[in-house]
Amino acid sequence: MSYVRTFLPWIIFAVLPSGQWQWASLAALVVAVALIAQQRRAGAGFDALIIELGSAAYFAALAAVAFADPQSGVHDYSAALSSATLALIAGVSLLIGKPFTLGIAKRTTPQEVWGLKPFIRTNVVITAVWTGAFAATAAVLAVFAHAGQGHSTAATLTQVAGFALPMVFTVRYVAAVQAKAGPS
Repeated sequence: MSYVRTFLPWIIFAVLPSGQWQWASLAALVVAVALIAQQRRAGAGFDALIIELGSAAYFAALAAVAFADPQSGVHDYSAALSSATLALIAGVSLLIGKPFTLGIAKRTTPQEVWGLKPFIRTNVVITAVWTGAFAATAAVLAVFAHAGQGHSTAATLTQVAGFALPMVFTVRYVAAVQAKAGPS
């Protein structure tokens, strides 16, 4: 459920009518800021809020563009830009040695395993899969947008798959790692 909460601003933006993209981006920004505030009050560190912080920055910029020029060409590519932004955030988190999934995993994992190599390696693999899924989704959505199909059913299904496939991988991979490690 942590992943759904983490990506809630993106889900909100994706499901609200694309014709109202300025309001959708503002709603996503409000949700991102609320999530950050709620998680900080609950004791989460900024390392556990990498996606949420990136989400707030992205939706602040997108809302500014959308309200300044509702007819902006950015609108046609907003879904592709969203996935590309997530790929960038996830990729940078890997490059700096702080995979974004690590903070999410720490919410449900005992502190004594946080520094163990298998725990960190598992999160590097999971973050790499999410990064690849976001990048592939961005590429496909950019092709749809370029073809004038950016708000088509196929584009929507691509967005759903871009979240669902890495989520399924995450659940299965974690289960496989835990099974291999044996009872704790």
